[in-house]
Amino acid sequence: MKILVLITLLSMMAACGGSGGSSSTVTVGGRQVKVPEVTGDEHQRLIDTIGIYDDPETAAYINAIGQRLVANSSRPNDTFTFTLLDSPDINAFALPGGFIYVNRGLLAYLETEAELAGVIAHEIGHITESHHSRRSTQQTTSTVLATTAYILTGSGDLYDAAQMYGAEVVSGFGRDMELEADAAGAEFMHRSGYDADALLSVIGVLKDQEMYRRVQAKASGKPTGTYHGLYSSHPRNDLRLQTVIKTANTLDLDDQPENPEAPGVFRNRVEGLVFGASAQSQAEPNRFYHNKLDFTFRYPEGWSVAQGSRDVTVTSKDGSASMAITLSRLDPGVTPVDYLASTASGALSDQRELEQFGLKGGTAQATAGESTKRLAVLDHKYRFLFEGTGSDADALVIIESFRPLVPKEKAKGPSRTLHYVQVPRGATLKSLASSARVPDAEDQLRLINGYYPVGEPRIGDWIKTIR
Repeated sequence: MKILVLITLLSMMAACGGSGGSSSTVTVGGRQVKVPEVTGDEHQRLIDTIGIYDDPETAAYINAIGQRLVANSSRPNDTFTFTLLDSPDINAFALPGGFIYVNRGLLAYLETEAELAGVIAHEIGHITESHHSRRSTQQTTSTVLATTAYILTGSGDLYDAAQMYGAEVVSGFGRDMELEADAAGAEFMHRSGYDADALLSVIGVLKDQEMYRRVQAKASGKPTGTYHGLYSSHPRNDLRLQTVIKTANTLDLDDQPENPEAPGVFRNRVEGLVFGASAQSQAEPNRFYHNKLDFTFRYPEGWSVAQGSRDVTVTSKDGSASMAITLSRLDPGVTPVDYLASTASGALSDQRELEQFGLKGGTAQATAGESTKRLAVLDHKYRFLFEGTGSDADALVIIESFRPLVPKEKAKGPSRTLHYVQVPRGATLKSLASSARVPDAEDQLRLINGYYPVGEPRIGDWIKTIR
């Protein structure tokens, strides 16, 4: 699941750095710097792969915070797009062109709107300071290669590898650039009415998460690795950052705005938030999903799909057309096109290679006597064989829409959600965790409420629980 996300991000970065990408020019330090931009298609590709969290009110809330910060930034007239991703990863990141992404998973660990504003302001700072164009191309390339090798060779837990190391692909700016983003973000926060000290609170939250993962890795005997996500380069007691924040908070503004954070609003937005894996439904009309073999395809309206032990058959309503999909062992020594030519019966026409959604294959029409069939081969863990009769256009709809499942389509089971409660008399985090029904429940409650590894809330305090 995570590999697909990483590959998508890698392809996006390659597109950003290629000669075909668009760019803009800004002035940094008295010199003109060309800034590569992410196109709308690349943004959509990321959305299609990871998915948008289905909560329009929270998405609008994040956008309102982001646009307020942009209006008080050094580039108030630039266009910024803020997106809430349906990812459990505790991260946020920025891509060239003003695209800023906040993962749903991060919201669970924040306590206030100011903390969320701090995260967003930091990412805006990466863009206003043109960090994507100033980052060494060699550094980016080596990071991409190292990350890909780490994950694809299986030298570590896949989830942790993608979550903790994959983040460096879209971050990894280095300590100096991170501090520049802090300085810019802290100033944008102050000019917007937020207390920039919230940046320090966010670092504490993420360092607790890092500590927890190290403890878990040690207990399981897995490599601990190094966290490369949001604020990874900051020590817990970061004196340089404290200086930056102090400087921002003492800026003398002619018209200091009031704190825009209204009591209870952040809590209302987090209430009911999905925690962990999201159980999205596979509900796109006229699309078949096969979880075990990891594929999906679209079929014409009115057709039906029958899944047997040996094949998947798609049939038109009147029975005049059909498509049978079967499996064969994948033979790397024989290309899909050669396999198709060697196994087809009849004279072949309209032969062509297929390359779609990262899959390679081939297709052709085979005519024997008065019968013409549409044949295709696509390699995806196995060799998928397609044989269609009747309408050739309908057969191609099925073949050309065949692809691997994306992460949001794979998630299964009931979603767990966050809910606020006031701590009753005599309750502890341990007793409250007894009904959470999640692995390591007490530590999870400690992490999302800022009490890791020790500490207890007071009677009457609002805390998050997991149901």
